[in-house]
Amino acid sequence: MEGTTARIIRSFRQHKLGVFGLVVLAVLYLAILFAGFLAPYDFTQTHRNFVYAPPSKIRLVDEGGKWRGPHIRAMQKSRDPVTYQVVFAEDTGSVVPVRFFVRGEEYKFWGLFKTNLHLFGVEESPDRAMLLLFGADRFGRDLFSRVVVGGQVSMTVGLLGTFLSVFIGAIVGSLSGYYGGWIDVLIQRFIELLRSFPRIPLWLALAVILPPSWPSTWVYFGIVTVLSLIGWMGVARVMRGMVLSLREKEFVLAARVTGVPSIKIITRHLIPNTLSYLIVVSTLSIPGMILGESAISFLGLGIKEPMTSWGLLLKQAQSLSELESHPWLMIPGIFIMIAVLSYNFVGDALRDAVDPYRTVEKI
Repeated sequence: MEGTTARIIRSFRQHKLGVFGLVVLAVLYLAILFAGFLAPYDFTQTHRNFVYAPPSKIRLVDEGGKWRGPHIRAMQKSRDPVTYQVVFAEDTGSVVPVRFFVRGEEYKFWGLFKTNLHLFGVEESPDRAMLLLFGADRFGRDLFSRVVVGGQVSMTVGLLGTFLSVFIGAIVGSLSGYYGGWIDVLIQRFIELLRSFPRIPLWLALAVILPPSWPSTWVYFGIVTVLSLIGWMGVARVMRGMVLSLREKEFVLAARVTGVPSIKIITRHLIPNTLSYLIVVSTLSIPGMILGESAISFLGLGIKEPMTSWGLLLKQAQSLSELESHPWLMIPGIFIMIAVLSYNFVGDALRDAVDPYRTVEKI
C-alpha cells in the first residue's frame, strides 16, 4: 500500500501549476541567496551620470554585422529641446563587452567574507558605462541590483511572518479548543474583536508605532512582528475546530488517563496531528505577508533606506507621469506578482495533495 508521503508527492507532481510555481520559487530564493554575487553593483551607490537611465540593450553583433559577443554601448545624455527632459542615446561607435565572473565592487558573501567577484558585469568605470538590465532610478542606482537585494527582505518577511503567525495561531487555537469553557469564550471574543478591524488600516496603525530612529534591521523585524500579530487569527479559529474533534479521540483520552500534562498533550499529540493543515495554510499565507510588507513599505511606513524591498522600490512609481517617462520602475511590481502567484500555485497543489478525498476524485 502506498504511503501517505509518497501519495502526497505523487499528487503534487500531477499538479503542473504547482510544480511550475515551486520551480519559480526555487529560482527566486537562489537569486536572493546569491544576491551579492548576482548584483553587478552596490545597490546603495548612486551614479549621477545615469539618473533615470533606461535598461541597457545587450547586443551580439556590431554595426557592421560582425559577431562581437554580448556587449552594450555607452550612453550619452542630452536634453530634449521640447520637454527639457534628460534623454539617453546610445553611442553607436562604442562597444563595451559584457563579461562573466568579473571583479567589481566589494561585498560580503553570505555575510561571512569579503569578495569582489560578480557573476557578470562590464569592466568599464561606472562613470563611463554601466550594465543596467532593469534601468536606473532617480539617484542613478542600478535597479536590477536593488531588485535582487530587495527580494531578500520581501521574500524572507513572508517566511518569517508566516512562521510566527502560524505558530501563534496553532498554540492559541489549541488552547482554546482543548480547554474550552471560559478560556475558549475569552479567546474567541478577542479574536472576533481583532477581526472586526480592517486589516490594512490595522497594519498601518501598528507600523506607525515603530520609532523612525530605529536602524533598518530593527525596522525589518518590527514589520515581521506587525504582520504576524494580524495574521494568526484565521489559523487559530480553524485549529480550535480541529482540536475540538481530536480531543475526544482514544489516544488523547489515554494520555489523560496516564497523567500526561495538558501542555504536553497539546504539543505532542494534538498539534502534530494537524501538521498537514498547518503546512498548507502556511504556503497560502505567505503571499498575504509579502503583499502586506509591500503595502506598508509602499506607503512609507515600512522598510527604510538604506535597506530596500520590492514595496519600497515601487514607491518611486506612484505617479502616472513617472510611469509614462520611466516604465521600468514598475519591474519590482512584476516580481511581487510572480512571487505571489507562485506561492498560490504551490499552496493550491499542496491543498489538493494533502486532501485524500480530492486525490481520489482526480484519480
